[in-house]
Amino acid sequence: MSVLVVTGTGSGVGKTVVTAALTALALGRGATAAVVKPAQTGLAAGEPGDVDEVIRLSGVTTTFELGRFPCALPPAAAARASGTPPVSLSGATELVRELAGSNRLVVVEGTGGLLDRYDEDGATVADLAHALRAQVLVVVRAGGDTVNHTALTLESLGNHGLDLAGVVIGRWPAAPGPAERGSVADLEMLAARPLAGALPEGMGGLRSRPEFAAAAREGLAAALGGCFDPTAFRHRHDV
Repeated sequence: MSVLVVTGTGSGVGKTVVTAALTALALGRGATAAVVKPAQTGLAAGEPGDVDEVIRLSGVTTTFELGRFPCALPPAAAARASGTPPVSLSGATELVRELAGSNRLVVVEGTGGLLDRYDEDGATVADLAHALRAQVLVVVRAGGDTVNHTALTLESLGNHGLDLAGVVIGRWPAAPGPAERGSVADLEMLAARPLAGALPEGMGGLRSRPEFAAAAREGLAAALGGCFDPTAFRHRHDV
């Protein structure tokens, strides 16, 4: 698992916290790690972005943000609106390959969903993952319309010939209701495997790196460096 692409069913599902959790666990094992964010949208120059949040939470020092656009739009549209060149995903591919040669783990955090466009040719995170031959970790919501969005994302993964690393719930509520609990079985059925993790809502607000790393360990499965037990999770929440 030298390169892992983190995508989601959309914006606001918890991709940045999951990226930080993966990185924190790698660093905690004494491994070298790097984080690449091809495009940051919705923020002006100088404002703290997703990469800054990953640094704060995990302590990683090798990070790259390849493009920033102030409009809160998908990357290609955001670049067009600001009148600046879009991010080159071919350039991102070369950077990630270079980083993979000197780091045990490189995490690439996508913007929005799997098929959001990065340039006028329609390049997406799916294309980036395919070029890198990287596994893709899908971050999802709990409850609501997550089942439909997850089904569409996983179908697109298959259509692009991509390997699923797992499905992680990015923000599991402290007091889950029937909708949240009921979605777990459907998510596991869609992925054809148990959940690869469920991170608690509000985890990004933790101020202590050791506390964050401990939460990451509890919230991510063994394949991702943690000790999350999906069976115990289902029993605990009466799923």
